[in-house]
This record gives sequence, structure tokens and C-alpha cells, in this order.
Amino acid sequence: MNVLIVNKFRDALANLDIEVIKELEGEFTVDEIINTFQNFFFQKMIIDVTAIKNYKEVKTLQQLSLSLDVDKVILLLDGSPETTDPEYLSDLISMGIYNFTMNVDGVKWLIDHPNSYRDVAQYHQLDTTHGSSYTNAESVSYSQNFKKCSVICFKDITPSAGATTLIYIAKKQLQRNYDVVAIEIDKHDFMYFDEDKMYSITSGEIGNTISKYSSSDIILVDGNGSPVIDTFASEVIYLLEPSKIQLNKLLARDPKVLERNKNKKIVLNQCMLSEQDVSDFEFETGLKVYAKIPPLNDQSDENVALDNFFVKLGFSKQGSSSGGEEKKGIKGLFK
Repeated sequence: MNVLIVNKFRDALANLDIEVIKELEGEFTVDEIINTFQNFFFQKMIIDVTAIKNYKEVKTLQQLSLSLDVDKVILLLDGSPETTDPEYLSDLISMGIYNFTMNVDGVKWLIDHPNSYRDVAQYHQLDTTHGSSYTNAESVSYSQNFKKCSVICFKDITPSAGATTLIYIAKKQLQRNYDVVAIEIDKHDFMYFDEDKMYSITSGEIGNTISKYSSSDIILVDGNGSPVIDTFASEVIYLLEPSKIQLNKLLARDPKVLERNKNKKIVLNQCMLSEQDVSDFEFETGLKVYAKIPPLNDQSDENVALDNFFVKLGFSKQGSSSGGEEKKGIKGLFK
């Protein structure tokens, strides 16, 4: 049986498909949590970090690590500048807290696949006074790079909803204003695009690859079939093609799929629905649509709808187009 301690992310965590023996809601001191659960048997304790008073001060969590079995604790971080700071993450690891994530899908993965030190070692900044391989300058540089890098993962809900091609188009368009890298996991579709800074890796290489390219502004990830990436992603975008045939196929194969995807960031891709149609879609499916993206021209570097989508995600530079690059070859097919 499991324990939930929730606050800001209560609704999102309510959809975890787990048995809960006890749940606390609100803000609590670490002492209150320890006193409640120190002699309480549980399999996993999922903590919404916003439920811990003064959580942005990492030392607050030190007593928690000393009094509870942190191997059973999963920490859902809020993505604030404080909790994404490399020093904060490194301190968590030093306390033995390895199971932390920025999103609910990461929580779901960690319930059955807890991290070992090897899984989070790339975030651990060893003390330079005790033989670390980092110099002080390198440590500062690594910290700055990690903080500025956004890892955005795209996953298809309906079959072939277009994550791979969308990432290719998005990379071309975003690189007008940002340093962008794209990776795909356990696939080799990127080779057909013949584009720089697009890499095909295995699931076992995720952590090292993200660390390697953390000096980039944005890492776009085709994460289909790889729940591991959810632990590292800043954002996970779920693509759904809203055609009747694709939806009916999806529901025939998995009747509970819509229920499981509530409270996720749903984007209707290759979508020609009107605003009223989208409203009707939300009512009928129970899903909240974050955005819709129409069919895009993969030969163009000027897709306004895609710029608007990334502005909504927080990449404001896309709001002022600097003009597409000169096309190479016939219709941009050849370099």
C-alpha cells in the first residue's frame, strides 16, 4: 500500500493507478511528516514537494532523508528555478534521494522502476575539495548550462500522431532563435531527414546524452516507447490526431486510454478542427486540450501555428520571426 502527500499537484496525482492507504493534503513541516509516518508501513511514499513547508531550501529535506526510508520515497518537484537548480538536485542525491522527477509520468515510471545512483549520477556535483573531477569553473559552467536547457519530450497517443516529423519541423524553426538539439530513443528515423544535431540513441544513453547537450537551449525528444525519458523531461507533450478512425482504433485497443491521459498536456496534431469542434472534443473525451497544431509544411521554415505553440510554452523569441533560411536544393530536399 502507498502513501500520498499532496498539495499543488493533487489533481494530477489523483490519477495514479495505485492503492493508497493514507493521504495527506496541504502543507506540512518535515517533522509533521516524520511523526505521522516514521512507524507506518508503506510500499511507496509519493510526495508533492509543494506539500513540504520551505521545500525550496534543500536542507529542509535533510531530516526527511535521515528519518524515512528514502528508497521508498518518490519526490515530484515543481519545476521552479530553485528545485531545478543543479545544486539542489545534487544535494538530493547526496542525501540518498534518487527518485525525483518533474512530472506525473515520471512518478508512474519510478513506482515500478526506482532509480539507482547510476541513473542520477550525471546530476551529482562532487565536492572539488574531495577529489572531484570538476574544477570550480567547470562546475559553475555546468550549473549554468543545465539551468538554461529545456528538455521537451513528445509522445504519440494515437498511433503515428506525428511526433518524429513535428520534432524535425520544430527544430528547423526553433533554431532561428535558439540552440536546439533533437534526439530519438530506440529508433532510427532521424537519418532520413539528413539534418544536423539530430541524434538516435538507446534508452540506456538518455541520461548521458542529455547531460552532454545540456549547454543547448532546447533538447527536443521523440520519446515514444520510452518511459525513462519522463524522469528527465521539463515538459512532456502528448500528441493526439483527432480523426474519427484514429480515435476509434485507439479506444478499441485500449478503452481506458482517455482516462489515463487526463491532466496531461494534450496537443491535437495535424488538426483541422475549429475552436467549436475542439470544445466539443473536450466535452466528449473529458480531455483538456493545451493546443492544436494544423498540418505543417515540412519544406518551410515559417509555420506560424508552430511558433505560436512554442510561445505558449514560454519560448517568447519565436513570437518575432527572423525569416526562414534559404532553401537548399530543389524544394529543400537536397543539400
